Amino acid sequence: MASPLSMQLGFAARTARRSIATSVAVRSDALFVHRDTPYNNPSLPFEFNEENKKIANEIVSHYPPQYKKAAVIPLLHLAQQQHDNWLPISAMNYVASVLEMPQMRVYEVATFYTMFNRVPVGKYFVQVCTTTPCALGGCGSAKVLEAIEDRLGIRAGEQSEDKKFSILEVECLGACANAPMVQINDDYYEDLTPESVIKVLDMLEKGGQPKVGPQNGRLNSAPFDGPRSLTTKPYGPGQYCVPEFA
Repeated sequence: MASPLSMQLGFAARTARRSIATSVAVRSDALFVHRDTPYNNPSLPFEFNEENKKIANEIVSHYPPQYKKAAVIPLLHLAQQQHDNWLPISAMNYVASVLEMPQMRVYEVATFYTMFNRVPVGKYFVQVCTTTPCALGGCGSAKVLEAIEDRLGIRAGEQSEDKKFSILEVECLGACANAPMVQINDDYYEDLTPESVIKVLDMLEKGGQPKVGPQNGRLNSAPFDGPRSLTTKPYGPGQYCVPEFA
């Protein structure tokens, strides 16, 4: 049996050869814990405007009174829309008071779902999918992201000086058949190339509304070379049956 000393020396030798692995922080990463700032702290007032109060009441009415806290997601989304597409902590506290639920429960929801922006974003919030299908589809999402960054002069996780654009690198947005794609505010722009995504940005910068969906002319997610199924008349009942079953 090996002595304790030899065992310690063997362990030391093994650990001495073991390298330490580190990872680089993602540029678009966000801190989950709130930190008070002059533009985001609980003392800043927030409440729904009159129009959104009516919408909020309508949303809450769809739930039984004892379960009205289930409306937290649509109410947070409504608050984010009202507050320039981002969600300050005062808006979270307001939603908690409307739904009569602990503030911490609202924070848990707002920090879990990536659709809630807890820091200011630009007027046009550009979310670039870089998951595998978009990375492999078409020209690749890396070239699309690079074109966006070069055109706007900012990197993923940053906002332009005029506050018109923000870029965020995100995971799958569910339009894999039309890769690569980006989401800008609530709209999807798909089948992108570096050239077509710049055209979209140029139009938005001028105040226009680019055509949403595929940017290469195809219809929705239809194949490029035409239909591949139901291309012939379907046969009727009994057409290929033996006579006794016809």
